[in-house]
Amino acid sequence: MTGRSLTRIFLVSTLYGAATLAAALDSDAFAPADRRLLLVCNNATTPETAPAVDTMPGFDRLRGRFDRVLSWNETISPFHPGGWSPRPDDVPLWERYLRLLWGLGDDRVELVVESIQVNPALAVSQLFPDAPIDVYADGLMSYGPTRNKLDPLVGTRIGRLLHLDLVPGLTPLLLTEFGVKAHTVPTAAFTKVLTELGQASGELDVPEGGALLLGQYLSALGILTPQEEEDLHVRMVRGAVTRGHREVVFKPHPSAPARWSRLLEREAEKLDVTLTVLEQPVLAEVLYERMRPALVVGCFSTALLTASAFYGLPTARTGTGLLLERLTPYQNSNRMPVTIVDALVPDIGDADGGARRAAAPPTGLVQAVGYAMQHQIHPGLRPAAERYLTAHLDQYTWRYFKRRRLTALGLPGAIPSQLSFLPRNAAVRRVARRARAVQRRLKKRAAFG
Repeated sequence: MTGRSLTRIFLVSTLYGAATLAAALDSDAFAPADRRLLLVCNNATTPETAPAVDTMPGFDRLRGRFDRVLSWNETISPFHPGGWSPRPDDVPLWERYLRLLWGLGDDRVELVVESIQVNPALAVSQLFPDAPIDVYADGLMSYGPTRNKLDPLVGTRIGRLLHLDLVPGLTPLLLTEFGVKAHTVPTAAFTKVLTELGQASGELDVPEGGALLLGQYLSALGILTPQEEEDLHVRMVRGAVTRGHREVVFKPHPSAPARWSRLLEREAEKLDVTLTVLEQPVLAEVLYERMRPALVVGCFSTALLTASAFYGLPTARTGTGLLLERLTPYQNSNRMPVTIVDALVPDIGDADGGARRAAAPPTGLVQAVGYAMQHQIHPGLRPAAERYLTAHLDQYTWRYFKRRRLTALGLPGAIPSQLSFLPRNAAVRRVARRARAVQRRLKKRAAFG
């Protein structure tokens, strides 16, 4: 290998992720390389209608940290980045093609990717089968277990998990099944990059202070219906007004329909408050820099934790209880972010209780939920899960677990042992099915008068 040049390829799909990489580079988290290539991927459902990372305001400030910017979408066109992966027999052909297309020659290649469990990161990792891999995390999912079982041919090549210290004192579970060590990207380096982005974002017509509401477009994930998500945003406005705020800024998700903004405008008019709907595609953290909001309200956005941990801003949440009920299956990778936000961020209607819960990192809760989500990947977490459930399962913490899940895993809180035969008893199951059928018929009759 001596004498061969080293090319490090950084895969990025969000401006937040690009800022994380820039902060890692600025803090010397990577050894020197002969070339740094930024591989941009647009994972939007319809990439043609959504801005790519390298077209967003402020990206030019990050561009200089890389020698060249490449497009993964163009490379695999007309396939979608989220749905394409190479056939195993085609990997050698694809690797030769990419080395020719990107001018890699016989360089040694190292990869830095996000969301390694899914495409496009998994596909890129498979196309360079000899490349060492670092994974960086740009959100709360890093504290949860790996979404699904990762191919050892990929997992054993991962050296580090780089992550932001969103919950001080809490260690990520992601990729620990492969012994991957977590490396924290310094907060000061990250906020410095965000300041650069803020300076390059142009004029933002937003009031200083006031309340900032963060939209997430959860109906696109099938978690909420569009009507439920509209109601969620309305509750954010009402909650901010209840807290005494008369100026409200709503930052919609880039893919959210425009009708939501109009609904909020009508609600704001009814409540006699000033509402500003932000149209520019900027990071929430840029708004923290520019408007210094007096309150940040969201559902389970990572930006709620950056607001409190990095900027010391007051935060509030709403809707997490409903999401904890709705997320299916229990292994849904959004469960850990929702759990952490619910545990650490006060509800919009109950600031005191939330502030008290946020006093310590929820390590035991994260371990228990992580084991319940992926017990086969993390069998070593069972003792910690049992300890937590035995000591802390109460009226409030039940929201993070499902009795059926605890029963299936034989954990504290499961159906009592003397009744454990019921789910396996065929006669009982038949009776239960008949009872449910009768209930459904009665409900239908009642509905139709």
